[in-house]
Amino acid sequence: MKTQFASKDDVEHKWYLVNAEGAVLGRLAVKIANYLRGKNKPVFTPNSDTGDFIVVVNADKVKLTGKKLDKKIYYRHSGYPGGLKAETAKERLRKKPEEVIIDAVWGMLPKGRLGRAILKKLKVYKGPEHPHKAQKPEILSI
Repeated sequence: MKTQFASKDDVEHKWYLVNAEGAVLGRLAVKIANYLRGKNKPVFTPNSDTGDFIVVVNADKVKLTGKKLDKKIYYRHSGYPGGLKAETAKERLRKKPEEVIIDAVWGMLPKGRLGRAILKKLKVYKGPEHPHKAQKPEILSI
């Protein structure tokens, strides 16, 4: 008996639409990461891209529990001495709410070439409108 591995030709990539309004960030990110990797499919193979495309709308209305709005800090470094920048979750949600969801999902994906390819299938939008109506995404309830 041989183990079956999925190849690119065997997998059908679907499109899903997720409304992030009122959803808790971590719980939303887990569901999105599982669908992006393809863990919901019987042909899941850890070393290949078997997942689906996810379109997230209303990213600015995502919730964070507890005191995370004020206490959670996002860091980035320019690479130069003294180049460490920090901002709280509240500031990041106000400026770039899409990046809050992208960062949460990226933390749950494998790092490396495969993880970067999987992350490209995530499309996040601030408001309720998105340009992917032609793909006819199915609504995914979280």
